[in-house]
Amino acid sequence: MSLAILYSRALSGMDAPLVSVEVHLSNGLPSFTIVGLPETEVRESRDRVRAALQNARFKFPIQRIIVNLAPADLPKESGRFDLPIALGILAASGQIPSDQLNQYEWAGELSLNGQLRPIRGALAMTYGASLTGRSFVLPQQNASEAALVKDVVVYPVSSLLQICAHLLGQQPLHSCDEAPAGANENEVCYPDMRDVKGQAQAKRALEIAAAGGHSLLMIGPPGTGKSMLAKRMPGILPSMTEQEALESAAIQSLGGGRFDLANWKRRPFRAPHHTASAVALVGGGSIPRPGEISLAMHGILFLDELPEFERRVLEVLREPLESGHITISRAKQRADFPAKFQLIAAMNPCPCGYLGHYAGKCRCTPDQIVRYRGKLSGPLLDRIDIQIEVPALPQQDMLRPQRSEASDVIRSRVELARQHQLARQNKPNAELAVQEIEAYCALTKEGSNLLEQAMTRLNISARAFHRILKLARTIADLSGSEAILGAHVAEAIQYRRMDRN
Repeated sequence: MSLAILYSRALSGMDAPLVSVEVHLSNGLPSFTIVGLPETEVRESRDRVRAALQNARFKFPIQRIIVNLAPADLPKESGRFDLPIALGILAASGQIPSDQLNQYEWAGELSLNGQLRPIRGALAMTYGASLTGRSFVLPQQNASEAALVKDVVVYPVSSLLQICAHLLGQQPLHSCDEAPAGANENEVCYPDMRDVKGQAQAKRALEIAAAGGHSLLMIGPPGTGKSMLAKRMPGILPSMTEQEALESAAIQSLGGGRFDLANWKRRPFRAPHHTASAVALVGGGSIPRPGEISLAMHGILFLDELPEFERRVLEVLREPLESGHITISRAKQRADFPAKFQLIAAMNPCPCGYLGHYAGKCRCTPDQIVRYRGKLSGPLLDRIDIQIEVPALPQQDMLRPQRSEASDVIRSRVELARQHQLARQNKPNAELAVQEIEAYCALTKEGSNLLEQAMTRLNISARAFHRILKLARTIADLSGSEAILGAHVAEAIQYRRMDRN
């Protein structure tokens, strides 16, 4: 037959829409045309496919070849369409049978000798194939991450000849039906909280943040352990569920390259440098790709030296912190990426960093301190639930042996509090909407009076008011209390460090 139709997948944000690869051969002057909004990588597949077919000892048709990638209004990028285009040419020219082609979905970039190279976004595409009931054929290097998706048969292949031998009935492909051994329930190791000396208040704040999914800002001189504490935050978060692990792996697969199976069920920890641009942080590009806030899905986004980031870069965090997703609009397409991350930030109290240090090193003027802290806007600080000081540890405390709680002990309390939240409202406290706050965060009379006084004296905003209520709810959950008592409200208020200033 002179027409062959195969199926593949494009990438649009977190979605992998189905693409029909239609190959038609006709008489006329020899030509090779690809239509259907192909990007440069797709247009270049003409040369890769021609060389791969010739080096694999197939006959390249000396005819007019038209490849249509449907739907026509969906932009197509990457070299993943090389494999279905090559197979379509072979089927349309009668060199391989076409009766089995519609049972599979195909993706893979061809090298000039017919070998297959790994592709980006294999996990998202395999998940899309699982909804159609078709099997998925993709490069060997992507098999480990693709096999993480259940209810789909994955066929890993290394070359074009291997696929043709399968279609001709000479050597059948072997499926990868189960997740590889590296994705089993192996214990994930994180840095341990027992390594941190002192800083009891900061550890308590991190425990509350982990239990309720709250954002946190640490303010203190250099060397007080802010970065050390932040790196140990993933170790006290609840263990990842299968769904969370799959979502996190899918977004990392879209970010570029393959998902490392060693990171399965490991909470992401992203720490971009303060020179990062707004696009690097939230995602973008002519073909939108996820940024740091999406790559930190179900994990930690750590911003060290927070005031050193450009102000316009920090301001782009405001909407994702509220909504949990980011929409990137471009002239040709629009992409939605999830952004359910937990923000942990650190900063110095002044330009030199030593304000409040017991050594009295600071020589910054009040105006310099105000300008330095003014780099952080009020709306951004409003969205950070916990703001605490991390003071310098006295020398005698550093020299004295101390016994700190291990991360496992803290995580057990965090998981218990998180289970209470999921049983009550099916979400962490940090994600409660206004109506849900009224339903689940009712105060006692003592707590209500205390919060009313704080609102008057601190002049806090309505957003900060709601965040104090959610924070108090988490503190009550950690203590095993169904009611939010005055002590819980008082502790929540003291974590609004910048409001008190």
